[in-house]
Amino acid sequence: MSTTQLDPRFTFDNFVIGAGNRLAAAAARRVAESPGTTYNPLFIYSASGLGKTHLVTAIGHHTRRLQPGAQLAYATLEAFMDDVMRAIEAGERESFRSRLGSMGLLILDDVQFLAGRHRTQEELLRVWDIVSANGGQVVLTSDRPPQEIDGLDERLLSRFSGGLIVDIGAPDYETRVAIARRKAEERGQKLQSGVAETLARIAFGNVRELQGALNRLLAVQELEGRPVEADEVARILGRVASAAQLDEFGSFLAEVTGTLEEVVTELPGEVKIGRAIERWRGEGYRTRRLESALTTPDALAAVDDLIGEYEAAIGRLREIASEIAALDPTAPELERREVLNDPDRVQEAESLLESVRTRCRPLPPPPAEHTFERLQLAADRFEYRIALAVAEEPGSQYNPLFIHGPAGSGKTALLAAIGNRSLELGRASEVAFVEGEAFAAELIEALEHNRVESWRARYRRAELFLLDDIDVLGETERAQEELFHLFDALQRAGAQLVFTASAAPEALTGFAERLRTRLESGLVISLEEETSSAAPSAAPAAAAAATSGDEVAAGSVVVPPGVDLAESGRSSRPDPWFQDPEKVILVWPYLDDLIVEEWE
Repeated sequence: MSTTQLDPRFTFDNFVIGAGNRLAAAAARRVAESPGTTYNPLFIYSASGLGKTHLVTAIGHHTRRLQPGAQLAYATLEAFMDDVMRAIEAGERESFRSRLGSMGLLILDDVQFLAGRHRTQEELLRVWDIVSANGGQVVLTSDRPPQEIDGLDERLLSRFSGGLIVDIGAPDYETRVAIARRKAEERGQKLQSGVAETLARIAFGNVRELQGALNRLLAVQELEGRPVEADEVARILGRVASAAQLDEFGSFLAEVTGTLEEVVTELPGEVKIGRAIERWRGEGYRTRRLESALTTPDALAAVDDLIGEYEAAIGRLREIASEIAALDPTAPELERREVLNDPDRVQEAESLLESVRTRCRPLPPPPAEHTFERLQLAADRFEYRIALAVAEEPGSQYNPLFIHGPAGSGKTALLAAIGNRSLELGRASEVAFVEGEAFAAELIEALEHNRVESWRARYRRAELFLLDDIDVLGETERAQEELFHLFDALQRAGAQLVFTASAAPEALTGFAERLRTRLESGLVISLEEETSSAAPSAAPAAAAAATSGDEVAAGSVVVPPGVDLAESGRSSRPDPWFQDPEKVILVWPYLDDLIVEEWE
């Protein structure tokens, strides 16, 4: 992360300014001339290939030219994350923060990849605070505005919004002509009359595609030693002319006069586009695509196709909005009219729909074959009665319930039976049964498709959350972090949580302490293999109770005389300290712990 990484090709001098990037370019130059004093931070966003990286790199070059001694750092977010991890592994986190914090200009490219990465966001916040305290400037780029970055910390969102947020639009026809000519000049080549104009009329997705096409034309000139003519452009690039073929009468007119042909064919196209603009603008849809066509001869020649494609995009946007409303009439995505009313953003609208689908997808149900009637567990067993009590009154006591035992002990069957009984009795309408491995796999998939928020929202609907084999989440930092927040959210909502594992919470390895303590904060019970009639630790106490009427041991839980766990809802543990009834009269969550957790 240093000035040596600045691409020497990207400067203000060779950045072509047009209507779509004028504001961003002006703001960038202002920041480069007076870093830290205005527009701090400067946040530039646009689709790929429209010049974000060029512009922020130009800021670095210009700042270094005006202030040779200025300290600046430029990096992509991926490089920043790598540096963060190396610093943490080397035990140099504070040194890393201090070094970056001393920079007068910090440039981070592609910050959309902050989505869902809480540790990276936390480090960026710390570095940002140091840079700001020292009067430094922060510049960021993204392929979307800050509010559309999924899983972004509110503190970062607030900081992004505290400066200037500006977008770069697609270049118009004139700007594309200027770009083609400028890039040819930089290569030391000259374009024949009409070549740049013909190239600019082709509908490229972004500036990079335009530049790639230009490079092909220049390669032909260099290798064949001759200039490319305008009428060769389409053939060299493998593009089919979009203009409609002239009929015989049109050909005759073209031979007589090009002007008359232009009047006959272009005027009706302009009228059609004008009427389409008037109609769809009146219905609230963005008409930028149609407006751009008025200055593009090729588009005018294929006006029917153009309008047909535009209206097909609107049709799809309407289908997307209808499906979102059907899935969730209160979906916040329905308020995203800047996307749902823009035919140029259909792909973004599709992403919104997928997010709603993910959020509204039915929760994974417990396996139907596991019921209390089919359990290989006696109905008078303590574990059976506790599980039945949870199933019949979820969320009211023993929350969370943690069941542990070796493979074959029947803990998965007991967990599923709890879910099925709650569904049968109507005690919980939203029951989620998920294995630990599937939980982690779903999280990874959500991260890959940038749908973490929807994935979270789906599980937060649960009134009864059943997680089988939680021990497989050991050492999975991100999955544990998500489970920690899900745990708190569900408990605050009054939902019941039940977990199974091969070992008790205190014996789980690779688990964060704050999550482990929550797992044991309700009731912990143990199961032995199905061939055993009682847990070894429970047998002596049970036998003693049969003769003396003293304490009864149930699984790994010790219950004082006269205390009925099924009624009290008290949290019990094998620790002797908890055997004193005066020390177990409070029900989780303890008020002090709750205040501390909320404060953290």
